[in-house]
Amino acid sequence: MPNAQLTARSLGTLLGEWRGNGAHYQALADRIRLLVLDGRIPIDTRLPAERDLAGRLDLSRTTVTAAYRELREAGFVDSVRGSGSLTRLPGPVLVAASPLGGEGMLDFTKAALPAVASLPAAARAAAEELPHFLPDSGYDPIGLPHLREAIAKRYGERGLPTDAEQILVTVGAQQAIALLARTFLGRGDRALVEMPTYPHATESLRLAGARLVPVTVGTTPGLEAGADGWDVDAVEQTIRRANPALAYLIPDFHNPTGASMSAETRERVLAAAASQGTIVVGDETTAELDIDRADHLLPLAAYGDRRAGDAPVILIGSASKSMWGGLRIGWIRADRPLIRKLVAAKPSTDLGTPILEQLVVARMLPQMGEIVEERRAQLRSGRDTVRRLVAEHFPTWTVPHLHGGLAAWVGLGAPVSSALSLGARNHGLLIAAGPRFGLDGAFERFLRIPITSGEDETIRAFRALSRAWATSLHQPVPYTDPAILADVV
Repeated sequence: MPNAQLTARSLGTLLGEWRGNGAHYQALADRIRLLVLDGRIPIDTRLPAERDLAGRLDLSRTTVTAAYRELREAGFVDSVRGSGSLTRLPGPVLVAASPLGGEGMLDFTKAALPAVASLPAAARAAAEELPHFLPDSGYDPIGLPHLREAIAKRYGERGLPTDAEQILVTVGAQQAIALLARTFLGRGDRALVEMPTYPHATESLRLAGARLVPVTVGTTPGLEAGADGWDVDAVEQTIRRANPALAYLIPDFHNPTGASMSAETRERVLAAAASQGTIVVGDETTAELDIDRADHLLPLAAYGDRRAGDAPVILIGSASKSMWGGLRIGWIRADRPLIRKLVAAKPSTDLGTPILEQLVVARMLPQMGEIVEERRAQLRSGRDTVRRLVAEHFPTWTVPHLHGGLAAWVGLGAPVSSALSLGARNHGLLIAAGPRFGLDGAFERFLRIPITSGEDETIRAFRALSRAWATSLHQPVPYTDPAILADVV
């Protein structure tokens, strides 16, 4: 299989504002390293020829040659005769001591809570229930009937009448996104996405062959209570002009901005989509992580005015965000004909969802009221800790007033997110740079900081950010720890 080719123009766009006060070759090498670590340049990608990149960046060829040499020596590039310079990840390196006092690398690429208190009891009860299912094959492509009933009941409690025939259980929300993309998108179809957004969703849409059409959401720091974050006029115009086959939206406590669509925005977006025949996929995995939102908002599909021929609204849910990331159970809510179509397509990727995990989630869904209250207290504490630490360490940074969700989309005031992220690795902190959530190097002025960790861990993270901050502003950051490619959650 031929290696993917990255053109000089594409790499120039990904690099963004990369120049610092130090040597240009070092700054260029540092930025390409970060792009590889963050997954924005895939492994085995052929970098542009030195002459082409030098011309694009208005550098001497000697400078680009020196940058590529730095990358080769660090293990991020292999020069293969006939194939050019191919990106790599270096092998593991033993580190004598952690920069944070031996506590190990702190992973803030994942905005995820620990398991809820009721999970151990539910797991034990589910294990006792499992023998009743052992005489069957164990291959369950649709979902256990009583779990689907429980999911449907929860939608009803939230204001959207649903029956079990409208539910398909999946292996987490990520499989649901990929299944929907593969089923309803063809190569070359347009897919509307918010920017910034959840990066693994855009990866799934691209793998299905979609051309992404972005609309900006919630990137203004300091959103006040009731402010929306979506330019609904622009969304309507984009839908009319681009005529996307599918729109992927996160309407509640948006990842990463934390914004929530107002009821009016939901109605207008769904009406615009219906007029163009655009399928709307609402990712509601964070919908129940409410801290203190003033408005009571229904599931996205409740705002559609469905008539014969209108495009459907499909919802994605998950146990992972509200219960525990180790419970890889998600679901799709859609009209029955669409569920049948998805069931027919699902066996191409898996032959069933784990029975034991389904039994655990089925036991926990009736406790969602108590779970939501437990999460509310944890997230409020995390939110307040992050706001306090930003004020103490970085008074020029801006933090929106979050009403829910798992992370704060913090404005840095300067386009240094990638440099700060790379520098933080050298002080024991893994954190995703703002462009990880955008396209083509955008959002260098933002950093997603999870509000899901305890106070001690968050204090450690801010100490690392403080140490990295001055360096990221004034000079290229030396690379010392080749951490593995981080998945963003």
